[in-house]
Amino acid sequence: MNNRTNIYLVGLMGAGKTTVGRQLARRLGRVFFDSDHEIVARTGVPIPTIFEIEGEEGFRRREAQTIAELAEGSNIVMATGGGVVLNPENRRRLHDTGWVVYLNVPPRLLYERTRHDRNRPLLRVPDPLSRLEELHTVRDPLYRDAAHFVVDGSHLVASGIVQHLLREFNRLCKT
Repeated sequence: MNNRTNIYLVGLMGAGKTTVGRQLARRLGRVFFDSDHEIVARTGVPIPTIFEIEGEEGFRRREAQTIAELAEGSNIVMATGGGVVLNPENRRRLHDTGWVVYLNVPPRLLYERTRHDRNRPLLRVPDPLSRLEELHTVRDPLYRDAAHFVVDGSHLVASGIVQHLLREFNRLCKT
């Protein structure tokens, strides 16, 4: 593991990054950040509004800046937005400044978790399940490229994932 002890959670929308991240930070006595929530706090507008006004490209610029600033800290836990891995610099920065955990959840389960959420601009399409399958196909290799550790998030509840991550993190810290 690198010198920094930041923990970053990556994965598609609905994977549980925020829920797991909050619990993990609480258990470790660390500050928790959700990069999407940080963007909303900094801009004062919801993410769908940023997409409407600036497009996905404008949002991704804001996301990269937020990731860069938060990654400067130490001993944090951060849940990233699902598309953070599209930018090679984000992948490198996360990988080099902390322990990256990929919460891998099958698209069908993600669909069940997100189908009533109207704050997900990329799922405002006629067939959100197909969109999630496409996103998974494109992003899965990028998440794996950035990650130090992959967790199958399809069968465990958040508390089980947190326990699993704590065991692995403690094992890494001892080596």
